Amino acid sequence: MAQTKKTKMTFEQALERLEQIVKQIEEGQVSLEESITKYAEGVELIKRCQTVLGEAEKKIQLLAKGAQGSLTPAGDLEQTEEP
Repeated sequence: MAQTKKTKMTFEQALERLEQIVKQIEEGQVSLEESITKYAEGVELIKRCQTVLGEAEKKIQLLAKGAQGSLTPAGDLEQTEEP
């Protein structure tokens, strides 16, 4: 269930959560065991952010300038699966 929640996070939400985790670990607000759990969560959030950025990059690459200088789709974007 936690994985489903993370995959529905926006890029901004995932990045904000990642920043919270880093702050908690850096400031020593959590035990060693909890730090390891939060580190694992952070790794998943990084993967999520990388996926979202990769999809955005593909969308941008599919855009081409039209005759009037406006951006138009140059093809279909393939959907990628979450890691």
